[in-house]
Amino acid sequence: MIKREMYMSRIRPFIGKELIKVMTGFRRSGKSVMLQLIQEELVAQGVQKQQFISFNFEKMGFEHLCNAKALHDEVIRLAEKIDGKVYLFFDEIQEVKSWEKCINSLRVDLDCDIYITGSNAKLLSGELATYLGGRYVEFVIYPFSFAEFKELYLSVYPQTSDAECFNKYLVAGGMPYLSNLNYEDEPSRLYLEDLYNSVVLKDIVKRNTVRDVDLLEKIISYVTANIGTTFSATSISKFFKSENRTVAAETVLNYIKYCLDAYLFYQVKREDLAGKQILSVNEKYYMSDHGVREAVFGGNARDINLILENIVYMELLRRGYKVTVGRIGDKEIDFVCRKQNNKLYVQVTYILASPETIEREFSVLEQIPDNFPKYVVSMDELEMSRNGIKHCNIRKFLTMEDWG
Repeated sequence: MIKREMYMSRIRPFIGKELIKVMTGFRRSGKSVMLQLIQEELVAQGVQKQQFISFNFEKMGFEHLCNAKALHDEVIRLAEKIDGKVYLFFDEIQEVKSWEKCINSLRVDLDCDIYITGSNAKLLSGELATYLGGRYVEFVIYPFSFAEFKELYLSVYPQTSDAECFNKYLVAGGMPYLSNLNYEDEPSRLYLEDLYNSVVLKDIVKRNTVRDVDLLEKIISYVTANIGTTFSATSISKFFKSENRTVAAETVLNYIKYCLDAYLFYQVKREDLAGKQILSVNEKYYMSDHGVREAVFGGNARDINLILENIVYMELLRRGYKVTVGRIGDKEIDFVCRKQNNKLYVQVTYILASPETIEREFSVLEQIPDNFPKYVVSMDELEMSRNGIKHCNIRKFLTMEDWG
């Protein structure tokens, strides 16, 4: 089990504090493991395991507790048998109807430390904000980074070179469970297909009462085929019209929103760097896990440029950056990244194979007048930095501790 210290270092300061710790993210991306790691941390601090009360609401055995009153009464019953502080762990809490009422009541009724996980971004909106406003802290858990993938992959195949490791990551993606399948091609593909179906049916169709599942799947296919490409809901509507199917742009937007809420996709807005304004049309979308894309739709090798972008984008999110797509004049910067007072600009390309490509990738960064770090990231082994703009092989970029 990977310790995932990047997340633990963020969660650790809140352990034992009264704020509710909420872990969200793509289904099976390792949220349950984070609960285990937190329990290990608590034990190391001297907390007794008998003080833990845990529920995983994906298990049939807890189905009778999937409403707020039943869960509240059961936790109170169990807590009465425990001396001292109680540590509560609720996995996939969104399965419990009106769960936020239960959690808020437990927070008031008990001397407790609460940890919850969920696979939907709407977990912290609406009702919950009313009940728990200002009383929770959220951590998004992502699929494995390349560094995490490499650590686990080398434990299975220790003789693998760095380049071979990355080539495997390009196809397999970062879902943690793949190590249990020894990263074998066919079992991994079947697992990722099952994961995709589970996300679509449970986290999107069932949760949002989607009636036209066929349309949803077609929209997902379109977005997946066009990750990292600028398009709008209107352009998807026109695409369907060309296939003799009328779909309102609003319906497309709703279905995409459901996918964003389930962490299947991430939306990246465009920003005019000269006018310093966010542009309201033609966003880009990236997938939470590019391995799911390969398993369900194929084409990662063919769309290598887009997949490299997807991998870099997810790494930027993991490290806590807010990311937009930059526009300067008629040119585009793949990623403009902000974290506190720091900024970073990143261009991603497959290989710098011609003078035209080199000029295209570097010249747009050379137009930015500030002194924040600027990177061109590619698969090239030979470094081609120029004019203060750093060129970096993607494997090195993804595993660097600091980009400053």
